[in-house]
Amino acid sequence: MRIDIITCLPKLLDSFFAHSILKRAIDKHLVEVIVHDLRDYSINKHRQVDDYAFGGGAGMVLMVEPIHKCITALKSERTYDTIIYTTPDGELFDQKKANRLSLMQNIMILCGHYKGVDERVREHLITDEISIGNYVLSGGELAAAVISDAVIRLIPGVLSDESSALSDSFQDDLLAPPVYTRPAEYNGWKVPQILLSGNTKEIEQWQLQQSIERTKMRRPGLLKD
Repeated sequence: MRIDIITCLPKLLDSFFAHSILKRAIDKHLVEVIVHDLRDYSINKHRQVDDYAFGGGAGMVLMVEPIHKCITALKSERTYDTIIYTTPDGELFDQKKANRLSLMQNIMILCGHYKGVDERVREHLITDEISIGNYVLSGGELAAAVISDAVIRLIPGVLSDESSALSDSFQDDLLAPPVYTRPAEYNGWKVPQILLSGNTKEIEQWQLQQSIERTKMRRPGLLKD
């Protein structure tokens, strides 16, 4: 898989892909993540990529020309399965969306910034708009990082135990059950005895029941879905 991220602040993403699971995935050549500086496609020597909005109003808007030039250049090199724009009013990102994206070969993500992008970008260049939550960030870089993390960890070979991703919360519209590790008792707090029994069938039944109960209590809307 290849993920191309377009941003006017590329250094914000440097650290995110330089550690832990994502770094190992990149080092193992399971995924390639390329961050593109939108200012490399600016309209003038001042590396300008934003301007005031027609009609007035506070805040700057990312211009259509630099974005169009960047996307066109990338598309001339390969075919993209999706071109995503990160925006608060996009489709809410969830595990099902991450699963679908993990099956794709080439993904492009455009990070929104300031007051957003010229609407013509959304009308003519974007194929998918995604929000990671009902709140506003200073820019779409964090959203791009969240999307990338959720997708990359699903690629076969990224996690040392591939079954781990299948048991994550939301994979079956349930929250994950509680988990414990050694010691079996600490400060008088004990691990449920069923988990120490070695009876795989009964443990799995207990875990499923715990998932259902936890989902009912904390996220009942998932059960309705």
